[in-house]
Amino acid sequence: MNLESLGQRIQSLRVERGLTLRELADRSEVSVSMLSSVERGGKAPTVVVLDRIAGGLDVTLARLVAEPDAERVIVRRAADQDRVDEPGGWQRTILTPVVPGVNFEWVRSTLPPSCDAGMYPAYAQGSHEFIAVQSGTLTMTIGEREFTLAAGDSLYFAADVPHGYANRGQTRCVYHVAALIMRPRSSAGTWGTNR
Repeated sequence: MNLESLGQRIQSLRVERGLTLRELADRSEVSVSMLSSVERGGKAPTVVVLDRIAGGLDVTLARLVAEPDAERVIVRRAADQDRVDEPGGWQRTILTPVVPGVNFEWVRSTLPPSCDAGMYPAYAQGSHEFIAVQSGTLTMTIGEREFTLAAGDSLYFAADVPHGYANRGQTRCVYHVAALIMRPRSSAGTWGTNR
């Protein structure tokens, strides 16, 4: 175990939670001097001390000692992607994994010919959507304006306005939505229901 890396991780978690050394020492029942030495990477803590520090930070011991890259890469296999069949024959596939604290989602939608997926309410201020059409034609309604996108076209809009998706063509339309939504993701990770 890299003691310097471990110490930086503990300090970072402590600062994230707005705790002083003294407050974390009190919460974890570890002396301030021991905690300070561990954060500096100067002392190798026992498993018992690490477990107490983890408890004081409200994290598991496994998370505390995990190498940082262990949570930086998440593979979501095609078979594990959520596919939702909507009324009217359109389909959404949520391509991105759920990442705590990250309100980003990438969705692939397929609209059959003459399908209107409907209008959706505005998201919170600071929300964004990027649309890219893979095939067919997509009609986007953003506020009071309408935009027709063909295969290969893309569009960005600030998603704090009502918006809608429709395929008015005679062939199916496949498009991708990359969204950064300024609100917490539900525990089920299903806020892609609006695309």
